[in-house]
Amino acid sequence: MVDTHAHLSLLEERGIDPHKTLRELFANGLEGLVDVSLKPGDLAARIGAFSSYPRVRFASGLWPHAASIAARHRLVSALEAEILAAPPGLVCALGEFGLDHHWNEDGERAGPGEERELMEMQLELAGKLGLPVIIHSRDAPEETAEILAAFPGTPGVIHCYSYGPEEAGRFLDMGYFISFAGNLSYKNAGTIRDACVMVPPDRILLETDCPYLAPVPFRGKPAHPGMTAETCRMAAEIRGVSAAALEKQTAANAAALFGGF
Repeated sequence: MVDTHAHLSLLEERGIDPHKTLRELFANGLEGLVDVSLKPGDLAARIGAFSSYPRVRFASGLWPHAASIAARHRLVSALEAEILAAPPGLVCALGEFGLDHHWNEDGERAGPGEERELMEMQLELAGKLGLPVIIHSRDAPEETAEILAAFPGTPGVIHCYSYGPEEAGRFLDMGYFISFAGNLSYKNAGTIRDACVMVPPDRILLETDCPYLAPVPFRGKPAHPGMTAETCRMAAEIRGVSAAALEKQTAANAAALFGGF
């Protein structure tokens, strides 16, 4: 099993010891994990905390917080510098970044054009650094696809997928992987489950987005990387395959996108 999207540094504040959890999970078959950033300037600290685990790799990016949007030029330059300063081989992707029109309502954003520019600047940086991207997109499928289409050939994943099959088809046509999290198991997630059915075997990934979005039956509790197995079980049931087969396939897909663990 590979958890392609976890926020390890946020686990402790939710009452979960990340080190104890990782030791137990790796001892029991976890094949790899991508620790992902939500804010600028934390890459060195995360590497210092978690790089001793040989199958943890890192992604760093600028989520579209208002402060990051406002300081986008300075912060994207700083992001490039901290990635280049990291030990070789540890940073496997740029992200997460993208558009969020759920939390960033029009009246609260620094400006829709500025949020878009922050995403475009990071897509340019990913191309410059030769890194795949981890895309956050909420309530913005059309604009997200429009921006990504302007950067053809960029490898990446639409993480924590929250749309339906039509939108998935568009992202797949551009070469993106689609990653499913615990929200796949929620009652109101019928369109997400429909999308899960149609994603080709070689383009599906699994994640927790921990400590967020714990799957049923753990909903309401902090998620941890071990819960990837529950999302895998449900995704396998939806797709009509065995959980073991999907686990193997998604681990291979993760290695193909992120360069192995």
